[in-house]
Amino acid sequence: MKMTTLESELRPTKRGMSALERRKALEGYLYLSPWALGFLIFVGGPMVASLVFSFTNYDMAAKHNFVGLFNYRTAFTNDRLFWPALLKTFYYVAVSVPMGIIGSLFAAMLLNQKLAGTNIFRTFYFLPHLTPIVASALIWKWILNPEVGLVNLALSKVGIEGPPWFGSKEWAIPSLIVMALWGGIGGNRMLIFLAGLQGVPQELYEAAEIDGANLWHRFRHVTLPMVSPTMFFNMVLAIIASLKVFASAFVATQGGPAYATWFYALHIYVNAFQYYDMGYASALAWIFFVVMFTFTYIQFRASTRWVYYAGEVR
Repeated sequence: MKMTTLESELRPTKRGMSALERRKALEGYLYLSPWALGFLIFVGGPMVASLVFSFTNYDMAAKHNFVGLFNYRTAFTNDRLFWPALLKTFYYVAVSVPMGIIGSLFAAMLLNQKLAGTNIFRTFYFLPHLTPIVASALIWKWILNPEVGLVNLALSKVGIEGPPWFGSKEWAIPSLIVMALWGGIGGNRMLIFLAGLQGVPQELYEAAEIDGANLWHRFRHVTLPMVSPTMFFNMVLAIIASLKVFASAFVATQGGPAYATWFYALHIYVNAFQYYDMGYASALAWIFFVVMFTFTYIQFRASTRWVYYAGEVR
């Protein structure tokens, strides 16, 4: 009996796949190919190349030679800026991430009250996040200028002598943290928290209120558990972004004063594009990759103890 065209397309081949299924699979691969090519050319390829360069003395001018683990040994033992840059980056992360997470959560809670004009306030909160980082750094350099800046001028009106901010070793990193919080608290983290808060069932608050729970108890036992997946997601992204801090320090302080804001990403940049020591910079980048991977892995392992997923049986 002669088969129709549709029947022939649907008939499985010896490999268990019909012609129609093969065509759909081919279409899927064709749709994925632009992303796959972009990843290979702009991400995967450069990553493999940097891994190879990290074992050479490649300097973009002379012929590169294989040096084994020399670049890695140099980073851990002979680079006087390696450990200070790493510690300064950790300090920046340890201070800015908790403050940013807490600030974004409370900003989202304020904007989740369903009051009149809430959309206008959401826009105002989000506007600093839209400011380019270079413009933000220049604005804050003027605001925190020790001579003519608005902050020190306001402090002088109440008899307080303001610090030199970016010009001080003690205040340079706190100044960068303030600048990061200004642009980050009302940004994407706040919107993600807002979406998480709007997904909390109102019945839970009503039941807790009937049981006599006050505002703090409702926040502690209802809001925090229900938004813990959102908080975990924001925390992972915030730590990765803070570890990569570069542009604000590069524009505002150039790593100074006296290397006070010499962060790890800035250290990689200087070795790569000022000293043109691409081999050593590649080794620094792969060490940084291991650090970020370790931080993320620890977060995922620790999340099982405090992140609550609705419907999960424990």
